[in-house]
Amino acid sequence: MSVLLSETRDGVTLVTLNRPKQLNALSLELRSALAREFSRLRTDSGTEVIILTGAGRAFSAGLDLKELGRRGLQTEANMGPGLHDAIRGVGKPLIGAINGFAVTGGFEIALMCDILVASEHASFADTHVRMGVVPGWGLSQRLSRAIGVSRAKELSFTGNYLDAGTAERWGLVNRVLPADELLKHCDELARSIQRADKATLIAVQHLIDYSLDHGLEAGLAHEAETNREHAKGVSSAALDDRRETVLRNGRQEQAPQTS
Repeated sequence: MSVLLSETRDGVTLVTLNRPKQLNALSLELRSALAREFSRLRTDSGTEVIILTGAGRAFSAGLDLKELGRRGLQTEANMGPGLHDAIRGVGKPLIGAINGFAVTGGFEIALMCDILVASEHASFADTHVRMGVVPGWGLSQRLSRAIGVSRAKELSFTGNYLDAGTAERWGLVNRVLPADELLKHCDELARSIQRADKATLIAVQHLIDYSLDHGLEAGLAHEAETNREHAKGVSSAALDDRRETVLRNGRQEQAPQTS
């Protein structure tokens, strides 16, 4: 049985961590498969939006502790950047469909996603301090940006679990859904993203991420530069075509729903 599943349908690729009996613990095999798959998706012309989820009752319980005990922490630390760089460098919108536990390393992977949607059974925990391990995939930087410094410190200092409802109130996830509706909703969200102009979408994604990495002033300057460069390739005819598409989509989305 493959530890990672990947299926593409009409431009949306669903990637599933597939070690359900081990709560999708991140073994070397799974991490390597995940890094390879995201490297492949980066250049896959058939993939426009990616959804990442887990099989069974966990998104991911983090690093495989049995394997970690055999291999040693230093070995794992030296291997860490490859997975992070592959996921963050995919260059396409990434939706995290958090179906269950997202703990420590699993929490870090969730935070690499652009948008998080959770099932009612989802929960989050950062147990690095309980394990005596320092984060290596960006949790110490991204969590405070998502929920604020004080709340991030509470989670990281205590290792306590955060339930899905509180995660939504704190702004960590966009919404919480019944488990059987999670993937359907994420697919609908992905289809909505597909309506965007592709080049502009990637530019906006990059600009938002850039501001988080470089601060407001640098982000504003980079936005102005990107705006000027992007405008060179946009014709009046293209704007007219897109205007009609936007208006048509708007009318469809606002139309009354009939049962």
